Amino acid sequence: MTTEGRLVLTPNMARVPIALMAIGLVAAVIGLFINSERVWLNLLVDGFYVLSLGVSGIFFFTTQRLSSAKWSASIRRMPEAFMLVMPGAVVLMVLLAFGFHSIYPWLNPHAVEAHEPLPFTPGRVLWLTPAFVYVRMAVILGLWTLFAFGIRKTSLAADASREAGLHAHRTLNRFAGVFAPLFAITIAVAGYDWIISLEPQWFSTMFSVYVFAGCFVQGIAAIALTTVTLARRGNFGPKFKMIGIEPIHTLGTMMLAFCTFWAYIWVAQYLLIWYGNIPEEAPYYIARTSGSWLPVFLFSFLINWIIPFFTLLVRGNKRNLKVMTGIAILILFGRWLDLYILVMPSHWSSFTIGPIEIAMAAGTAGLIFLLVVRALSRAPLVPTHEPIVEARRALAHGHGGSS
Repeated sequence: MTTEGRLVLTPNMARVPIALMAIGLVAAVIGLFINSERVWLNLLVDGFYVLSLGVSGIFFFTTQRLSSAKWSASIRRMPEAFMLVMPGAVVLMVLLAFGFHSIYPWLNPHAVEAHEPLPFTPGRVLWLTPAFVYVRMAVILGLWTLFAFGIRKTSLAADASREAGLHAHRTLNRFAGVFAPLFAITIAVAGYDWIISLEPQWFSTMFSVYVFAGCFVQGIAAIALTTVTLARRGNFGPKFKMIGIEPIHTLGTMMLAFCTFWAYIWVAQYLLIWYGNIPEEAPYYIARTSGSWLPVFLFSFLINWIIPFFTLLVRGNKRNLKVMTGIAILILFGRWLDLYILVMPSHWSSFTIGPIEIAMAAGTAGLIFLLVVRALSRAPLVPTHEPIVEARRALAHGHGGSS
């Protein structure tokens, strides 16, 4: 439901996601009594997934500001909405901290002294000192959340007047300039602390880039899905004519580019470790390409790159709302599966998925939907006094007949 370009969150829209969240919570609680390790591993997958959406919304905004991109000005509310899933991500990651002892070997003194097949190096022992890990976790979550709310607050203030819009435009550019280098550092630390440290004897110099690539393409797909869904439902109203199909086309191009970038890092990391055959590196991929994990490993590559790549190569598909919807959903599912493959083989020798995984993932989806829709409902879908949008509107009204 909309009112003059605003999304209205109705009780009916909230019932299903709240029910999904309740199902996920019940499954997690029951799972803690049946197999607590399984619950904590799933919470890591789902929590990191939500966290990736939140920070990728901030980073998408950052890239547009630093590149002076004009095409995305009218859809700025979409990445803003995903920034506001950060509180939900923080809650999930803080809850996960209570289960660190069940999944991270660096909390076990005996594992630190001698870990099979290889012991921890002294540098990793120091880096994975529990107190140091918790401090880094608090700093990363705090920084990302502060930037999310700072950007959102400034963006909403811009709707007050043209002068406020101009002032906010400059302030938002400064936010982007500060966030970019901080993001480069913190995403690398987050990838190591929360994923690699499940198997701290393993290391890859490309892993941080791999995490970034997956995180960013996930954000692009989420923004594309939201934009296309609102367009298909007519939520933009008459303003969609001013927005046009070009932003959706560009989002399709970005999905094509960055799912290919992810695939490049995926292949490069795998090949380097495969032909290097270094004992410190090879076991990680042996676990993920053995037995029942191999089909899942290859299936992830299929849905994260092969299908999106060959579909989005066609120009018309990037301008087709139904095709864009399908590909965005496929990539978002692929990102969850990729995280599942990064996390679960650290504790499980064979692929397993059951009611706990499905219920907790469904609850996470409900949480994301509720937070995003709530954020979208609290502001006009198209920024009111964004200078680029105003200039485009003035051009359309003032010179449309002469062009």
